[in-house]
Amino acid sequence: MTKPDTLLDYGRRIERVIDHIAAHLDETLELERLAAVACFSPYHFHRIYRAMAGETAADTLRRLRLHRAAGDLVQGGDLMAQVARRAGYGSVEAFTRAFGQVYGLSPGAYRRQGRLVPPPDRRPDEERSMHDVTIRHLPPLRLAAMAHGGPYMDIGTAFERLYAWAAARGLMGPQVRAFAVYYDDPESVPADQLRSEAALLLDGPIPEDGAVHPLEVAGGRHAVLVHKGPYAELERPYRWLYRDWLPSSGHTPADRPCVEEYLNNPRTLPPEEWLTEIRLPLA
Repeated sequence: MTKPDTLLDYGRRIERVIDHIAAHLDETLELERLAAVACFSPYHFHRIYRAMAGETAADTLRRLRLHRAAGDLVQGGDLMAQVARRAGYGSVEAFTRAFGQVYGLSPGAYRRQGRLVPPPDRRPDEERSMHDVTIRHLPPLRLAAMAHGGPYMDIGTAFERLYAWAAARGLMGPQVRAFAVYYDDPESVPADQLRSEAALLLDGPIPEDGAVHPLEVAGGRHAVLVHKGPYAELERPYRWLYRDWLPSSGHTPADRPCVEEYLNNPRTLPPEEWLTEIRLPLA
């Protein structure tokens, strides 16, 4: 498939999802269902959708529900509490805040206008910085891993425990490499539900011991991007990778999560010198 064809194909897939959401406004969004509609891996669907649509699927659902509510306010005679419930809000107060943030008016003031008025234009998109992406065939890895649940910025605690575990068993050496696997999109999944794993490529065999377990990472073709700077800025290259590079690349992501490798030591270097290799598996 050529690069322009890939971009059009990605656009059609996202359109199918938006049509599906619009046809099921009163239902709960399920990742697996939306990913199946788009024919994307669940590991990458949220990021691709957000990159191409400019918002998360949950944002689209909220926006379309509020759009329907605007019609209900102007064209219908339902009580405000009924309009709020149909829009997915448990109280009139919560609905009023959400509606006002989007339309710039309270629901009551909007109803008094007596006509449909679109919400104000969105802010211009952020500057689209460029990064170098290479396609590489990477070998499979067998890592010693420790699961982490919660905000991704807190995964450092799992790494500290993992390093201590490996040092106590004499498994640290000059060839040890640090990786992390991230299973969810942090802008689409609540922070307390995020899943990730801190992992080390060790010099010796991996003993299964308590919270540490072997983790197999498949090899094969990957899109590889190196980010230089603080880990807190990593969402920027991810956003560019999924929004700008992937849809126009001619490639499709594989049904596996992204992996990061940390190429230098954050303990001995300032944050602006930290190097992170982002590995996006390709089908």
